[in-house]
Parts: sequence; structure tokens; C-alpha cells
Amino acid sequence: MTTVLYPGSFDPIHNGHVEIIEVAAGLFDTVIVAAVRNPQKSTAMFSLEERKQILSECLAHLDNVEITQFSTLVVDLAKQVGADFIIKGLRAVSDFEQELQQAQTNHAISGVHTLFVPSATTHSFIASKWVREVARFGGDVSSMVPAAVAKRIAERSRS
Repeated sequence: MTTVLYPGSFDPIHNGHVEIIEVAAGLFDTVIVAAVRNPQKSTAMFSLEERKQILSECLAHLDNVEITQFSTLVVDLAKQVGADFIIKGLRAVSDFEQELQQAQTNHAISGVHTLFVPSATTHSFIASKWVREVARFGGDVSSMVPAAVAKRIAERSRS
């Protein structure tokens, strides 16, 4: 059995994330999706607990996906959950440059390999930071995020 770990802030999860998770779920026995509060990113739209709940809702159709959250090094979580690999989605060449360095660092300190999954062209422009930005200014992000996310964003904008 092969287990992979897909870490990210998922703030919020968007259709590009869902695509990568669906691909991974079709390739591997178990996919563990792990949300983290990334201190390098701007103020969070959703708390970690909310993200975990949203992830569960958005990925309920995938029987081999588990949801967790973490606040440690990704490689420590990978060892803890018995992940054979870490997976990362790639949208553009600029993603690859950063993710390759992170993958090499993770391998150097833990021996865990990272596999890259490219996103489809239809999702390659979507980034959580752009979803947050558009949503903060009242824009419609429903074509970029799962329905559960769009609903929560709409509820927040009405408050």
C-alpha cells in the first residue's frame, strides 16, 4: 500500500487543489491531505479547524482520502503518518523552482521524496491568495472553488 501526503495551507481549498487530490486518489492507496497555518502567508481566511471541516466536505467523494492538520515540519508529519511520498501540485514553472528546492531540502533532512503533479490548464491560474483577494473585495469566486467554499465565503461577506 502506498500512502502520500499532500500538505498545504488550503486557505481556501480551490478547484486546482481538488484536481490534484483526485489525481493522487486515483494513483495511490491513501492520500493524506494536511492543512497548515503558513506564517509566510497573509492573514488566514479560515481557521485551521474550519479548513479541516471544509476539506472533509469537499473531498467526501474520495474514499481513500484522509484529512488532518499540522504545525510541524512536513517531513515529520510524513514520517508520523507513514507517507511514502509527499505530493505537490504545479501550476507554472515558477512553482517548480520553489517546490524543487523545498523537495530537495525535505529529502536531504528526511529521505522522503516529493512527487510533482501538474495541474490542468483550466486550473493553472487559480491560487488561494487570488481567491482570498477577489473574495475580500466582493468578487465572485464560485468558478474557482468547490461549492462548500463558495457558500462559506458568501456567508462571510453578508456578515
